[in-house]
Amino acid sequence: EVQLVESGGGSVQAGGSLRLSCAASGYDYSDYCMGWFRQVPGKEREGVSMISTGGSTILYADSVKGRFTISRDNAKGTVYLQMNSLKPDDTGMYYCAASPKYCRRGFSLRPNDFTYWGQGTQVTVSS
Repeated sequence: EVQLVESGGGSVQAGGSLRLSCAASGYDYSDYCMGWFRQVPGKEREGVSMISTGGSTILYADSVKGRFTISRDNAKGTVYLQMNSLKPDDTGMYYCAASPKYCRRGFSLRPNDFTYWGQGTQVTVSS
């Protein structure tokens, strides 16, 4: 059974930083693209960043480019999201997700292209 467990969320002031982690288990993690998404109540879930199996392809939403960095450690089965220069608009529940095996749906930030999801970790940025 695929399990994804996020951690590292919290409350910070604008301009601060947080590092999210997502620990994967139950499958061969290195064969899957991984992504981070966020959602606020009343809005659709949006893609923040994704990384391919070996890390050669990385995508970011325009709203986080230059501030967020995604990375993965295949030996540890973990994907990270380093978030710097946080803004109040970054507030939301952050979810980790895994694609179908071998990234069969290509490289995208569309939630529908990801199959497995964690429970989320809350990020709150105050002004």
